[in-house]
Amino acid sequence: MSLGCVSLVVCFIVAIVISPLIIKWMTKLKFGQNILVYVEQHKSKSGTPTMGGIIFIIAGLMGYLFVVGRENNTLATISMLSFLFFGVLGFLDDFIKIKFKQNEGLKPYQKVIGQVGISLIIAIYIYMSDIVGGEMIIPFFNITIDIGYWIIPLVVVFYIAVVNSVNLIDGLDGLCSSVSSVVMLAFAVIIGLLTSGFEGVYLNEINNINIVILAVVGSVLGFMCFNVFPAKIFMGDTGSLALGGFIASIFALTKNYLLILIMGLMFVLTSLSVIIQVIVFKLTKKRVFKMSPIHHHFESFTHEAKVTSVYMIVTIIINILTISFYL
Repeated sequence: MSLGCVSLVVCFIVAIVISPLIIKWMTKLKFGQNILVYVEQHKSKSGTPTMGGIIFIIAGLMGYLFVVGRENNTLATISMLSFLFFGVLGFLDDFIKIKFKQNEGLKPYQKVIGQVGISLIIAIYIYMSDIVGGEMIIPFFNITIDIGYWIIPLVVVFYIAVVNSVNLIDGLDGLCSSVSSVVMLAFAVIIGLLTSGFEGVYLNEINNINIVILAVVGSVLGFMCFNVFPAKIFMGDTGSLALGGFIASIFALTKNYLLILIMGLMFVLTSLSVIIQVIVFKLTKKRVFKMSPIHHHFESFTHEAKVTSVYMIVTIIINILTISFYL
């Protein structure tokens, strides 16, 4: 069994073991979710423990122990730091919501400052790095282009887009965790297939990234056992921002900025539904969807577990097709 598979299994077990403890702790502290009043179907979920992202952050970070002693683990380290710091930002957001018993945590400008700050640090590192630099890969064509210092604003915009898209899709039991797990696992397969063309330091860096990807996948799958309908705990912004930061990192640090538009299609559609809804409403005072993000629109006429299942199935199909291009 490869080290990556071992990290997946270990982190899965850790998440399974600590989940009941975290749920009990959050319940005791009365860290329950405040539900948006306009989502009628979710009223019964009010008070469900939140901030469950702590579970897979702890378990996922343990996966880093599998690469900490290996050579050339810089990219894996950055991806895990991104996982942690975006998680901290989400934790602050969740904590404010719970403390003041309302659904608005950090103010929008505070979130933007936090996200831009973390993203900018990573962007500068990427630009100055001999491993990554200003290069980006065109999917399926094996073409790499170098955009120089323009990579800095691109990385910042990329992180903000991915992080907020992952955050937006976190609206139904098991939705964000299932879609994210499929995307991460499929990406681990793809970069595993691509390593045959790598050598030296870059090969080691990619192999180490793969190990931590599988560690995070294992931790999220363990968390999912308690997050699927009916959820015993929600990941909160603690989890969704952490996942968004990690997913953005694994694509950015491997120069695959464009590939996530395909593999993470459900993230893209979720964000587009919000953008379309806001623009059309401002211009016409009419709504395109009953509710946005669009998963709430679907939920208005079918059960949320069915919506989650369809999202996951579509994501699996898209990612299997994507993998097939690299075989």
